Amino acid sequence: MKKLLLAIILTPIISFSQETKDLYYFKSKDSLVGVKDKAGKIIVPAQFKIFSFLKDGDPVQGETILFDGDKEGEKPEKNAWGYVYDKNGKFLYQPFLYDNGADYFSEGLRRLVKKGKVGFADRNGKIIIEAEHDFASPFNYGYAAFCDGCDWEKTNDEHRSIVGGKWGVMNTQGQTVQPVAKQSGNEVEIDGKYYPNPFQYNEKEKNILQFFEKQEKKLSDLYYVNFYDKLSENEKKLFFEIVERPKQNFPYYQVNTYNYRKKDLDMLYRFKFLVSEDGKTVYTMDDFDEKKIPFENWLKAEIKSAEDFQKEHKDNPNKFINK
Repeated sequence: MKKLLLAIILTPIISFSQETKDLYYFKSKDSLVGVKDKAGKIIVPAQFKIFSFLKDGDPVQGETILFDGDKEGEKPEKNAWGYVYDKNGKFLYQPFLYDNGADYFSEGLRRLVKKGKVGFADRNGKIIIEAEHDFASPFNYGYAAFCDGCDWEKTNDEHRSIVGGKWGVMNTQGQTVQPVAKQSGNEVEIDGKYYPNPFQYNEKEKNILQFFEKQEKKLSDLYYVNFYDKLSENEKKLFFEIVERPKQNFPYYQVNTYNYRKKDLDMLYRFKFLVSEDGKTVYTMDDFDEKKIPFENWLKAEIKSAEDFQKEHKDNPNKFINK
């Protein structure tokens, strides 16, 4: 299966008001799940079989409604899992099946499936890249690998791999990008080929990134403190990039962290940050629901965890020294 990477769209920075529509999941007598508003009005009827630990009355998290399970009486789409609706109850798309559940957002985009093809939607449910490829990876550092004419091959009881087909690389606009013929040193390596660096910033965005770059050494030492092998300073180098900008219902810049090979440190949530639209307040994203934690609180917890680890493992090769 091909290696993956990511992309970013440069858009004007506009102020948006955040939607505050409170919605709640509810369960029918036969344990099917739907969604109501605070007044009890049904937004989406109870018609979904949810297998997660969802309780009656749990709030809907995020900018759309996700039903993480099958729809009663409907045959599931191949390679899809769950259903996504907007907060007015309009069906939007089915997420791509990943790791026994709905695909996660990577750099603000989530894979979806329609008629057997794969595309991408943003956090507001808008389809950004139409479903037209047989497979696509999550975005990583501005690019995603995709293939046409490929298919799944079962490798064991739990895992599958993609075989055959013609592979390419696309940016977050869905455009196919060609590798460069000559390297300048700032490119992104994908499966042995090099592609142009996809990130460009205005002065405000450069200032946001400087906050993280000034703390690069400390953040690097924290991240690598429990790695078993001794790493060089070059191997511990971190890169910080803005992968999502303020938009409707999302008044933040999202900053992701990458290793020296420009691979996401964690495709889920660790070492991912949110910066307020005015650039003054920094949070980290803590869990599946993207709970926001003030950066200072997160940093103190990370430092304590690193120091506790070193007390128990005095021979750890990648030392953290709090300066």
